[in-house]
Amino acid sequence: MIDSIMPTYARIDIAFDRGEGVYLYDTNGRRYLDFLAGIAVDCLGHCHPHLVKELTSQVGKLWHTSNLYRVPGQEKLADRLVANSFADSVFFTNSGAEAIECGLKSIRRYHYLNGAPERYRVICAANAFHGRTLATIAAGGQAKHLEGFGPAVDGFDHVAFGNLNEMRAAITPQTAAILVEPVQGEGGVNPAPQGYLEELRAIADEFGLLLMFDEVQCGIGRTGRLFAHEWAGIVPDVMAIAKGIGGGFPVGACLAVEKVASVMTAGTHGTTYGGNPLAMAAANAVLDVILEDGFIANVEHTGRYFRQKLEGLVSKYPAVLEAVSGKGLMLGLRATADGGNSALNNELFGLGLLTALAGNNVVRFVPPLIVNEQHIDDAISMIDQACQKLSAA
Repeated sequence: MIDSIMPTYARIDIAFDRGEGVYLYDTNGRRYLDFLAGIAVDCLGHCHPHLVKELTSQVGKLWHTSNLYRVPGQEKLADRLVANSFADSVFFTNSGAEAIECGLKSIRRYHYLNGAPERYRVICAANAFHGRTLATIAAGGQAKHLEGFGPAVDGFDHVAFGNLNEMRAAITPQTAAILVEPVQGEGGVNPAPQGYLEELRAIADEFGLLLMFDEVQCGIGRTGRLFAHEWAGIVPDVMAIAKGIGGGFPVGACLAVEKVASVMTAGTHGTTYGGNPLAMAAANAVLDVILEDGFIANVEHTGRYFRQKLEGLVSKYPAVLEAVSGKGLMLGLRATADGGNSALNNELFGLGLLTALAGNNVVRFVPPLIVNEQHIDDAISMIDQACQKLSAA
């Protein structure tokens, strides 16, 4: 007999009762060091005092009105995102997949209104992940996500991540845009190779394409910059964000330059819940903290510290660990043996460290951005113990 919850997840048999900072406590009272953060969502950890204060205040005033009326919190958040990014305008959503969908619709409509309706195809990277809707699994292109949901939504072509020759060769008169993650998350915590994003910008400009970045996982300070593409010194035309911007509350956004945003006129797109007062209170509270002087610089510092410690473990346990990947506080450990990431992930869970699997045989670490060196040292100690056990097996 099927469970009342649709069986789309192979859930671990554990339930958490409360959280505080970088720690979660299960219903039996056991404490876990959370280096998963709700899959890069709880960027300020659990029950951050400022988020609690701002959301509690909003809960007592107003939850939802719809987008038929002005939402002051939207206006405030949009102004702040525009002031701190490349964008001229923002559309608020409930999730990353919705933000991607908004970007894809904007891309098609931009070319349609500029006299080229035949330009609708988007070149994406192999091993990508852009969400779970029919369009976003087609954009991701991974067979395991597409199986059983065919035919795949048309309009997406795939080339190897980091391969500029393949990118250029894939461009046709129907190509509208390029869509990539500056750091692939689900695909294995793979940062764009040096110079790759800069060349994508140049290619897009040369062929009249739009450049879209998916920063759902790698944005909002995660890599040691507010947005990961800032490391390359270039800007996209469209960008999707989510996860960290809500600090645990469902919030997403599609950011765009004026020439793209201006094509999305009244009636072309919409959302019932997106940008509601509760969501905007959460996201504005997150930005209050993230934009404080020194906060993102500290993320960069702790990210370097964590990476150095992980690289030390790779040298110590070559039979178990192969390499470190990632940027800032979005890091991965690639296991040496096939399936070794699953074995390591299980051992870490048993020791009280929460992590997640990613592609390419990687264990993923995306701790809250408030993590400090002592938390990292504690995590490294547990990873060391797990590797010692696995190397002896």
